[in-house]
Parts: sequence; structure tokens; C-alpha cells
Amino acid sequence: MNTKLPSSRGTLTPDRPLDSLTWLRVGGPADWLLQPADPDDLAQFLSALDAGIPVFPMGVGSNLIVRDGGIRGVVIRLGRGFNEISFEDDHVIAGAAALDAHVARKAADQGLDLTFLRTIPGSIGGAVRMNAGCYGSYIADHLTEATIVTRKGERLTLGRDDLKFAYRHSELPEGAVIISARFQAERGEPDKLHQRMQDQLAKRDASQPTRERSAGSTFRNPAGFSSTGREDDTHELKAWKLIEDAGLRGYRLGGAQMSEKHPNFLLNADGATAAELEQLGELVRERVRTSSGHDLQWEVIRIGDAS
Repeated sequence: MNTKLPSSRGTLTPDRPLDSLTWLRVGGPADWLLQPADPDDLAQFLSALDAGIPVFPMGVGSNLIVRDGGIRGVVIRLGRGFNEISFEDDHVIAGAAALDAHVARKAADQGLDLTFLRTIPGSIGGAVRMNAGCYGSYIADHLTEATIVTRKGERLTLGRDDLKFAYRHSELPEGAVIISARFQAERGEPDKLHQRMQDQLAKRDASQPTRERSAGSTFRNPAGFSSTGREDDTHELKAWKLIEDAGLRGYRLGGAQMSEKHPNFLLNADGATAAELEQLGELVRERVRTSSGHDLQWEVIRIGDAS
């Protein structure tokens, strides 16, 4: 991209490969990667950026396939200037770059229960964007407000209703970047909260391929809710069950594979390209549609140009 971009007090890198920034380790280059110094730097950059240049806010790449041709425009990745965690009474205020697990642990230290975040991969910005949830709890159940910087560089505070939360979905203005979020949490004993998180981690590690290159759950559950972790949880309309019933547990295409351990986890098992990962996902959707009539929807975000 030859277009002259505004200056930044952070780091602005041209033609930056993105494979090293995604958990699946795939993806071509971004025209530009911006790592702003702080919210003011981000706002100033966006306000001065040509309105015709697209922007894409990127978290830690835990729920993302960047296609092999890369991303046109400016990818924005928040870092240290956006990861502060603070507390006010029964509220937790977290920067968008703060890791979900870290927020859960710090909250528990204060006797505040955001334990459901402990096993969710990624950062707070992505969790709000996707209304992340597990064990029957969602971001929407706890969030009171989120602060964003708009594509024009304006800083706005949005309430829960403004975000129009749904299962694995929220609504944000085009090109907006979440910079922080405020959550209300119930009180609990720190030791018991930490023990609950340890139990959740053990349960997750027993059922999910946490040591493999994945992007978390690949497809949304047709039932429209996450696993609750309770004994009475139902699996008939869970994506993993439909994939298994279609005979695709462990199925492989090139270097891409559906996990043997949890069939709703798409793995980069052996040097897969983004194209192979996406092709395998579409094959799974086709087979599940044929075998069950259900049309699985991607939970993993796919963006960029094919090679």
C-alpha cells in the first residue's frame, strides 16, 4: 500500500505477516499493522486516517483465520496501553487487551466472580465482540458498558442494550475498536472462586485439545447456547455432536484436521494453509447439512483475501 498513513506514537508496520499473531499460525500480511500506544494515540490515528482505508481490530488471534492473501487496510492490535484492570465496589474495569483468564484471576483475588472467563481463550475486546460465554454465563450477563473508539476517532461509551447481544454476537459501528469494558460481578470467597476455576480448567483440558493449534470452537451450537457443564446438559444440538454423527471426528484435509479429542475444534495439525483450514470447515458444514439438515455457522472469524 503506497498511501501515506497518519503518524502514531505506537508502532506502525507495513506488510506485516499475521501468521505469527494467530493461534492457528496461518495468514498472509496486513498492508499495515498498527499497535497504538494508548487510547488517545488510537483516536488521533483513526481521526486522521483516510476514510477509504478499511480497518480491522484484531485481538490475540485466538478465534481467527486470516486467509493466505492477507488483509487490505490497517489491522489494529492493542497492547500494553490497553490492558489495565481495576476495581470499583462490585465492578471490574478491564482494558480490551487484558486476557480473559487474567481478568478472571484478578477478579477472584478481589472476591469478584467472573470465573466463567477463566477458560475462554483470548482478550476482553474479542470476548465482548463475540459475547463469549461458557458454563451457562455470557459477557452479556455481566457487562454494564463498553468504551469504543469509532472509525472517525470519537470515543463513545455503549451500554449493554446498545450492543444488542445475542448468542456469539454483538453489534458495533463499522470499524469501531473496543478499548475497555466494565463488568458487574457477584461477591464470593477468593479461595472458592480460584478452586472453581481450577476445576473448570481440569474439565476443559480433559475434553478439549488445549495443547494443539486451534482457534477454539469452530462452529456455533445450533441450539443457541454454550455448554453449561451441568450433569443435565443436553448435547443433541451441540456442534460437536453433529460433526461426530457425520463421521468427521479426526477427519483430515491436507494439514488441517478436526480434532479427535473434540470434533468441533479445527486444528492446524501439520503446516496447514488458511485455505486448507477453511476448506475443511466448509466440507464439515456440507456433510453435517447432508446428515442432519442443520446448517452450521462459523464461530471462528475468517477475514482477508485468498492467495
